[in-house]
Amino acid sequence: MQPEPTYNEFVLKFGTVNGSGSASANLLCAKTLFRMGIPVSAKNIFPSNIQGLPTWYEIRVSEAGHTARRDGVDVMVAMNPQSYKRDAAEVVPGGLLIYDSTFERDFGRDDIHVVGVPIARICAEHWTDTRQRQLFKNLLYVGALIELIGLDNEVVEAGIAAQFRTKPKLVEPNVKALHLGRDYVRDHIDVSAAVRARKANGTDGKIMMTGNEAAGLGAVYAGATVATWYPITPSTSLVEGFENHAEKLRRNEDGTLNAAIIQAEDELAAVGMAIGASWNGSRAFTATSGPGISLMAEFIGLAYFAEIPLVLFNVQRGGPSTGMPTRTQQSDILTCAYASHGDTGHIMLLPGDPGECFTMSVDAFDAADRYQTPVFVMSDLDIGMNDWAIDALEWDDARQPDRGKVLDAAALDEIEEFARYRDVDGDGIPYRTYPGTHPEKGSYFTRGTSHTDTGGYTEDGRIHAESLERIKRKVDGSAEHLPQPVITTRSDLSRIAIVNFGSTDLAVREGLEQLEAEGHVLNHMRLRAFPFSKAVKDFADKHDYLLVVEQNRDSQMRHLLLAEADIASTKLIAVPNMDGMPLTASFVRDAVLNAMQDLPEYKDALTSRISAE
Repeated sequence: MQPEPTYNEFVLKFGTVNGSGSASANLLCAKTLFRMGIPVSAKNIFPSNIQGLPTWYEIRVSEAGHTARRDGVDVMVAMNPQSYKRDAAEVVPGGLLIYDSTFERDFGRDDIHVVGVPIARICAEHWTDTRQRQLFKNLLYVGALIELIGLDNEVVEAGIAAQFRTKPKLVEPNVKALHLGRDYVRDHIDVSAAVRARKANGTDGKIMMTGNEAAGLGAVYAGATVATWYPITPSTSLVEGFENHAEKLRRNEDGTLNAAIIQAEDELAAVGMAIGASWNGSRAFTATSGPGISLMAEFIGLAYFAEIPLVLFNVQRGGPSTGMPTRTQQSDILTCAYASHGDTGHIMLLPGDPGECFTMSVDAFDAADRYQTPVFVMSDLDIGMNDWAIDALEWDDARQPDRGKVLDAAALDEIEEFARYRDVDGDGIPYRTYPGTHPEKGSYFTRGTSHTDTGGYTEDGRIHAESLERIKRKVDGSAEHLPQPVITTRSDLSRIAIVNFGSTDLAVREGLEQLEAEGHVLNHMRLRAFPFSKAVKDFADKHDYLLVVEQNRDSQMRHLLLAEADIASTKLIAVPNMDGMPLTASFVRDAVLNAMQDLPEYKDALTSRISAE
């Protein structure tokens, strides 16, 4: 008698070849599971070449809502002989491995179920075109999954129809390929998978979306009309998302497009154009990744010192240099906090999922205008390019853009002298105008050199120092108005807490649950913005140790907390990860336990517990 399978809690992974057309089929599987009502997260692990190298697509399925990446694979679809050995090794004991048995293979494991489906042979029997044979292989293994793990056939077919709604002639052959895989397994395979999918209601009110698409949509809702960019992985799809949404939502009454999307010749030109458009009164942005930020540094300094609003989306990837362009990291924290030479300090927003990419896009444009300064939205490849299940986006139609201190012609008529860089209100934020606002008043020089409060050239060191102090005061003053940290107090008695930010949050929260089940109750703070607000220091004061989880080698956020939040170095314990993969809860659990072993108050108790395990 076969044991009852585990439902809706498993990892499904596809090992394929980059450029084989498998991406659409793999996304179809993820969307099918989501439309069956099961929370999922999908991770695309791909090489930086165009085609030919191994690529993987990993789906975490969890009705309990644990959608961070997980170690171990329950169902592996191995379609690439180059990665067979690695793929087979990842399957958990009792798991399922599906492969193309046109050429039979011994995987050397007797503790897993190996299912062979002669996919290439079946395709050769039904199609003569070489490209069709290649593409329909992918639908055959999706069809096999209908029988093997319970993908809903009707939902899959509806997904195919939606995918080819503009090319309806392609629906029938794709469904044919799907049914060939399904029917072969039904007629020839007698294997009961240890895990299966069944319909649930865990995705009610949720959508699947990437962070880049959400950020692009957020820029449209924020009122952005100018996007300048130079293509770079993993930020390219952000501007493409903005363009696609602007095509539908940013049209004038006569139907013309009320947006400019400009692909520049390089990153320097892209950021320069964005600065020029912002200076002229548009809401403008550029999107890039770490190498682009490095090239943009001098222009960023100009925007900071000349006090020009600017929004930069930094979708972080592995570095330094070219690094790992198709892997995720959080390694640009210090670069962006102090971008450019000299004394600078920038606002950073730290979204934790695509939903926050949307809301923080809007926040970024408001903050850039209000404080007349560059604002970085610090996403990463995991958030930006992978599909996440998130709450449906919401928008308040009553919300109006905050353009900050902008004088119109009537306001200029009321004052004797317009001084562009004068602190009138004591908050460090001067008033500005848009070009052409008034025929006589409001004109000024925008300088990257030291300047007086009226914009005149100066080399007076006292005036220069006063300008730098004022600019710092206005940026520091943004802290309480930016997105505040998310704090979870699991116990008022706990003296240890985890601090994290960005895409690591799902893994951290699941890891905290695992630790609590083992008797380790830790509090939690997710940072969402820099400069740090008072709440960050207050949280630190309540704890003996803060374990700072982040995806970079040098624990950059720890350094920033040390430098900017006045937290003692002995309190800040580094928990770094730098392998380029989305974080797992098991890493968080193990790393936290290892870090706690070195803390004097907890060392003996933890050592005995771990030894017993």
